[in-house]
Amino acid sequence: MIADLRTELRTAPLPRPWGADVPANHVIVTHVTLKDGRTGTGFAWTPQIGAHAVRALLDHDLREALIGLDPHPEPVWDRLWRHLREAGPGGITTIALAGVDLALWDLRCGEAALPDVLGRRRAEVPTYGSGVNLHYSLEELVEQAGRWTAAGHRGVKIKVGRPDLAEDVERVAAVREVIGPDRLLMIDANQRWDLHRARRALAALRAFDLHWIEEPLPADDVAAHVELRRSTDVPIAVGENVYTTYGFRDLLAAGACDVVQPNVVRVGGITPFLRIAELARTYDVPVYPHLLSEVSGQLALALPLPAMVEDVEDASFAALGLLREPYPVEASGGVLRSGGHAGLGLRWS
Repeated sequence: MIADLRTELRTAPLPRPWGADVPANHVIVTHVTLKDGRTGTGFAWTPQIGAHAVRALLDHDLREALIGLDPHPEPVWDRLWRHLREAGPGGITTIALAGVDLALWDLRCGEAALPDVLGRRRAEVPTYGSGVNLHYSLEELVEQAGRWTAAGHRGVKIKVGRPDLAEDVERVAAVREVIGPDRLLMIDANQRWDLHRARRALAALRAFDLHWIEEPLPADDVAAHVELRRSTDVPIAVGENVYTTYGFRDLLAAGACDVVQPNVVRVGGITPFLRIAELARTYDVPVYPHLLSEVSGQLALALPLPAMVEDVEDASFAALGLLREPYPVEASGGVLRSGGHAGLGLRWS
């Protein structure tokens, strides 16, 4: 039976800021203690907005509702999601729920490692280099692409959406030249385009053999994604800003995407992440977890369909100094592997 929940808010400066407005990431570390004394540790996360609101939900709304429950992640998640829905079905509510759910999965794993508890399907997964780099100069972007290539990443992803489409074309062309013809190249518009701009941009950029375009349109505009997918042969990836299984269901059922990218924290934890993965499998759509490689990498090792893991430069929890060694995953030579740790393997510093 669950006896207590406590939280710690930590802010970690980014060595390479994601822009003037995102100099740091915020992590709310959660500790769920059972009556027998065992404690599971999880986290909620936000790179910019809402960290104090998320912590307030955990401390003042979820703690009281959690105490006394049996610590099985699935029924706890369903009960707490109903409890929080008055504050919204997703967003800060699901981010807060992730803090509880991840801690309960840490407990559920016991002495085994997360991918083994889920049913590890592969020993390693390929990685791709990624960064928040729309504000980089062309020279800085080319240097970053060179670092990713030297590190052995199987692909790279860069931001697009400059005011002048010609700048995007120049930057994508330069990165393709650096990484060569055989490495995968993905672009990410972070919801900056409308349907007309997206069509024009993809017509101009498709010559660079794009593996996908990520978030070309507002995340909740399902109809526009359907129309865009009908008008381009560039695969469409969505999901980092979709917060519920219903949102993913609607995208998949409408035929709006080729890849889904749930963020394990934004959707509410491992419990809903696994539901989304099973839903995507019924449509033969692969799941590429978004960010948070220390957990996402472990999930990718157990996913039904093969995936790649995003390795954001200098932004993992290990790189931010938030974790102690040994780390739960190791990314090197273009692949990610998981260790033999207990639970989630997160040893917070």
